[in-house]
This record gives sequence, C-alpha cells and structure tokens, in this order.
Amino acid sequence: MRGRRDWLAVLGATPLAAAARGHAQGLRDLTVVSWGGAYQDAQRDVFFRPWMTARGARMLEENWDGGMDVLRTRMRDGVNNWDLVQVEGDHLLIGCREELFEPMDWDAIGGRDAYVPEAVHPCGVGAARYAFILAWDRARHSEAPAGWADLFDLARFPGKRALRRGPKTTLEIALMADGVPVADVYARLATQRGQDQAFRKLDGLRAEIAWWERGSQPPLWLANGEVALACAYNGRISAANLRDGRDFGIVWQQNLAGMGSWVIMRGSPNKAQALDFLYFAGQAEAQARLARTIPYGVTAAGAAALLPAPLLAQLPSAPAQAALALRLDEEFWQRHLDPLTRRFSAWLRG
Repeated sequence: MRGRRDWLAVLGATPLAAAARGHAQGLRDLTVVSWGGAYQDAQRDVFFRPWMTARGARMLEENWDGGMDVLRTRMRDGVNNWDLVQVEGDHLLIGCREELFEPMDWDAIGGRDAYVPEAVHPCGVGAARYAFILAWDRARHSEAPAGWADLFDLARFPGKRALRRGPKTTLEIALMADGVPVADVYARLATQRGQDQAFRKLDGLRAEIAWWERGSQPPLWLANGEVALACAYNGRISAANLRDGRDFGIVWQQNLAGMGSWVIMRGSPNKAQALDFLYFAGQAEAQARLARTIPYGVTAAGAAALLPAPLLAQLPSAPAQAALALRLDEEFWQRHLDPLTRRFSAWLRG
C-alpha cells in the first residue's frame, strides 16, 4: 500500500501516555484511509493533524485507489487493519448491503440534521462532493475543448487521453461523447444495446488512452505533456493551478458529479475514535477550511454559508456546475458494477 504515514501529536501528552490510550482503545492506532495526492494533503492539514493535536492522539494514514474487491478481501481474509475509509457512492451502497461497514451512529457525530440530506446514509456520512471534469493544459493547447465529444476528436486535439481505469465514468463519458443526452445516459447504459454502444465508442480511441488509477496522475500527465486531454477530479486540477502554477482549463459541460463518504469498517476496535474524528471533521468551520484548501463541495449543514461567493462558484455543487452535470447514479452502479467491471476488464485485454 502506497503512502503510509504515522504522525504523533505530543502536545499535552507524553508518547507513553498516548501509547497507553491506544492500547486501551484497541491495541493499535486509528487508521484512516483516503484517496491520496492533493486531496489527502488537504485533509491532513485541515482534519488529521488538528484532530491529533486536539485529542493528544495518534493516527495512521493510508491511501487507496478504490475497488470493492479490496474491501471484500480484507474482510474475508481477516487481515483488515483499516478503521475509517473514504469510499465512493456505489461502494457505500454495496458495502452496506454486504455488511462490510458498521452502521453509522448519527448521535455520536452530531445528528443527521448537521449534514446536507444527501450526505446521510445508514452506513456512512458524506465527506466531500466532487466532479469528474475534462481538463487540458492551456500552455500547450490554445484551442479549448467543449465537451466529451472532443475527447474523441483526434484530428482537432491530437495526443493521448487520460481516462480512469474502470467502467464507472468511462462508459458514461463514451455515451455522452456519442451524442446520448445527459438525461438518457443511465437508461441507455442499462441495456445491452447501450453497453455495446459505449464499448464501440471506446474502440475508436483505444490506442490513444492512458489509463489512470490515482487522482494525482492526470494533472501530472497534463503537466509533462504525456496526455493532451484528461478526465480528472476537479479539485486536483484546481490544486495544480493554485499550488504548482499550472494553467489547466476545466470543462464543466457534462461533468460527472458524485460524493465520497466516510465509512467505519465492520468490527473496527477503534470505532469510538473513528466516530470522534467524524464529529470533529463534520463541523461546518472545518469543512469550510477544507473547501478553501481544495475546491470540493461541503457536506456539513452551514458550511457553504462560511465560504466567499467567488469560491462557492468554483465548487462542483454550485448551481451553474450542477446544471451541467450528470449525477453519478450509485444505485445503477450498485446493480451493474460487478458485471460491467468484468466486461471492461475483458475489453482491456482485447
């Protein structure tokens, strides 16, 4: 597993005292797993370190690239040492159905009313609202793409394309690029004919696709010229512009909007600590600080009111962006993720 970090907060506590508390709370420290890169850097600054300082506690960090089989294997083989994990919406639904996660104790984290309604689920709490967008480097390409159809236009936009490895987002993008209206994407994708259409569209781009597995890859590939156009998380592209001085453009047209959620793995010995962290990170002021660090939409009720209008306008939850979005249908992916993953893997093998 990439990127494991161990931070010890010593303010107000000796290492011996911290170790004693960790022993009493489950023989190991709270392990939090997120999505790495600029996003996890922001979480560390806004949530992880302040929580450790406030509690005089230790936390272990890991990052992952997603995948239901990762969670299933850890639980099935009895080797799980993850406590708190950030998951995508379909993983939340599937994992809850398969009893991989603890039921969420809403009283312990501030109550359901402390969060926007879409962040509330029996097995998880919304962590951030994000969007997959089309990005390009203005420093390398003067012409701006207008939507996913341009991703497939090799004549006007020559070069490699970065797409996320997996059926989710990739098949929706292929259908929208092939002219399917946003409102009809999931009805079409639910049929054999629609799935065939999506894979045929991808066939024409197969040789020019660079598949990414980590959210940090698309901005890096754009910066070094490995790809001309990229499907990427909106926050990663904005962070590259802000922190690294890049001049990446974002196309919001047909963005794919979703929400990541925190879940507690079933049987975690650190459930009480995990709930305490969720309460800490669920405060409106803390969530507003995260949005100021990386522009993802907030999930705490009242957090949006703490943000300036120019920043709110950059978030995927802003009305202008939401009006252009395809909302990722997590119920659809709960039903179709496994079979479409198998077909996608077979297609990759050619």
